[in-house]
Amino acid sequence: MATEIATLKNPSFILQSRDNVTYEDRPIPELRSPYDVIVKPRWTGICGSDVHYWVEGRIGHFVVESPMVLGHESAGIVFKVGDKVKNLKVGDQVAMEPGVPCRRCVRCREGKYNLCPDMAFAATPPYDGTLARYYTLPEDFCYKLPEGMSLEEGALIEPTAVAVHITKQAGIKPGDSVVVFGAGPVGLLCCAVAKAYGAKKIVTVDINDERLKFALDFAATTSFKSARVSAEENAKTLIKDCELGPGADVIIDASGAEPCIQTAIHALRMGGTYVQGGMGKPEITFPIMAMCTKELNVKGSFRYGPGDYQTAVDLVSTKRISVKELVTGKVKFEDAENAFKDVKAGKGIKILIEGPPE
Repeated sequence: MATEIATLKNPSFILQSRDNVTYEDRPIPELRSPYDVIVKPRWTGICGSDVHYWVEGRIGHFVVESPMVLGHESAGIVFKVGDKVKNLKVGDQVAMEPGVPCRRCVRCREGKYNLCPDMAFAATPPYDGTLARYYTLPEDFCYKLPEGMSLEEGALIEPTAVAVHITKQAGIKPGDSVVVFGAGPVGLLCCAVAKAYGAKKIVTVDINDERLKFALDFAATTSFKSARVSAEENAKTLIKDCELGPGADVIIDASGAEPCIQTAIHALRMGGTYVQGGMGKPEITFPIMAMCTKELNVKGSFRYGPGDYQTAVDLVSTKRISVKELVTGKVKFEDAENAFKDVKAGKGIKILIEGPPE
């Protein structure tokens, strides 16, 4: 398989339809603009959304209707640059921000390009992803990795940027008590970014003992295992066991699970802040009375916006947070499908896929 893939000009890992992936040769992309660069992705992380498209063939109103290259958590090496590219050169190692907005709409112009209705996001139908030998991006959506920062770390910048955006939405400040529901990659990184921003107490919440232990070793200061009781009872126990006084200052849900969301609202202090980072069911039962009487600040969080990717690079490169520990597996390009199966089965934290062999 590796020898066969090496003979292809632009080998790509493609989702043909639900539960059906193949390797194909795609045309080598061209520079669409003099401000673009062509990158050779060298490491790509597997995101839950990638697996969801593979298993379900859709996420909400995004439906896979034609073959689509998977992958969007990538770092690579600049292969070619446009005539007007100023800050990158061939051979530079870069983290790749995989969503390109229109830059002209109201949302883009007000500084919220992540909400652009015409966003072209890698591996979100109908746009191809980064699990290929070549991928084209605008220069300003490629972030040069500082010396000493590996391409594997670069591939982790995407989920780190998600965590940066979530914590920005939360307005975390020194001394805050922060609870994070869900100890998957994004939840773990939310704990790490909260710690870097000076949070005094960081509580990780999950139902998996191994993940709770990992979170404690990684960035959290204490842990709480959810019980199968009512949300209000769970919240009372959480506040008591984790010594949160009148309740947490900030709670982030990175799980998308309905019981977690309900518990979070009850576990916040008066005037606290809640941020929804995890994707879950389209509709849930929500404790609206508790939200109103506590006058909570409730926010959503979607991908990342201006400055978030660079902040993520800076946090990792200056060692304020570490992402190496999250990498629990690395596979060759030709073993990508097996890696997807492992992620679906809940094995490990973050699995990286190497770029196609030359």
